[in-house]
Amino acid sequence: MRVEDFIKIINAEFYTGVPDSQLKSLCNYLMTKYGIDPKHHIIAANEGNCTALAAGYYLATGKVPVVYMQNSGEGNIINPVASLLNDNVYGIPVIFVVGWRGEPGIHDEPQHIYQGKVTVKLLEDMDIESFVISKDTLTEEVSDVMNKFRDNLSKGKSVAFIIGKGGLSYDGEANYVNNNVMCREDIIRHIVNISGEDPIISTTGKASRELFEVRVENGQSHKQDFLTVGSMGHSSSIALGVAINKPNQKIWCIDGDGATLMHMGSMAVIGASAPNNLVHIVINNEAHESVGGMPTVASKIDLVGIAKACGYCYTACVDNFESLDMVLLEAKACEKLVFIEVKSAIGARDDLGRPTTTATENKKNFMEYLIRI
Repeated sequence: MRVEDFIKIINAEFYTGVPDSQLKSLCNYLMTKYGIDPKHHIIAANEGNCTALAAGYYLATGKVPVVYMQNSGEGNIINPVASLLNDNVYGIPVIFVVGWRGEPGIHDEPQHIYQGKVTVKLLEDMDIESFVISKDTLTEEVSDVMNKFRDNLSKGKSVAFIIGKGGLSYDGEANYVNNNVMCREDIIRHIVNISGEDPIISTTGKASRELFEVRVENGQSHKQDFLTVGSMGHSSSIALGVAINKPNQKIWCIDGDGATLMHMGSMAVIGASAPNNLVHIVINNEAHESVGGMPTVASKIDLVGIAKACGYCYTACVDNFESLDMVLLEAKACEKLVFIEVKSAIGARDDLGRPTTTATENKKNFMEYLIRI
């Protein structure tokens, strides 16, 4: 169904969420109509953040908000849904719009398969009634369901629309750009060249796909790379766990701005732990590019200042390859906890592939490599 019809049916005035490729039509519509407007549309750090923000909106206005997200974010909403929204607690109604990755019967990436199986059940367990919108769902069906949902909402219960592949459509265009010049894939090439045989933990999305292809291009093995294909926001914590237990080995983490924002508290833990062998690199393109390009707030905050405050010993921000190579060489040589922000343009190759090894093969090869070094 057309996203304009969906918006009209749910009749909400405030939207907050974390972008999802399955919800690209909705995301592009919201950016075209509102942009980032605190009164109507906020892109939050993570799905729990969205849910609490929506609760605040309801408390202040008495109006029902909308929270949109990929189904992988259901884990992040469980606590605020169960202990804040639930009608046994405060009874705060929210309309959730959930992109259904890993929908049974539709091919998807490995990190989405199990989540796809339990998507509906998790909502049921949280006492959230749901309805699936597929590419064949009629507008009239959604209108009828929303009329029934209004009774739940009036009782302080939340509801959810699960959006299957092709469930929403939008003819409008949204163009996401920034003023940075370095390409992320080229940035990763420079990191690979200087890190050598050191282990790399890379974040969810296109960064890991590009790291895999850079290794192929170089005729290198993938054994020293852990590709975090799911679990957005947790790559730096994985890297910390590796670095602590491999104290004599330099460990590199290639992170993204959206992932860093999603669980920024991990930076405080890393800084407090202060491993002198960890290099944490955030490639900041100010966007959730892997799911469409919607902006993050990373263009408006001081990531290096945050890293310093968290206890990182060596920090730098670079926006050109000459400076990048210089700080990478310094990071390689120094025995301090390092944080490097790299300003990146938005964009990736249209023919960017995906890893040809399975997640379990990646884990096995990476662990075997760690044991040997």
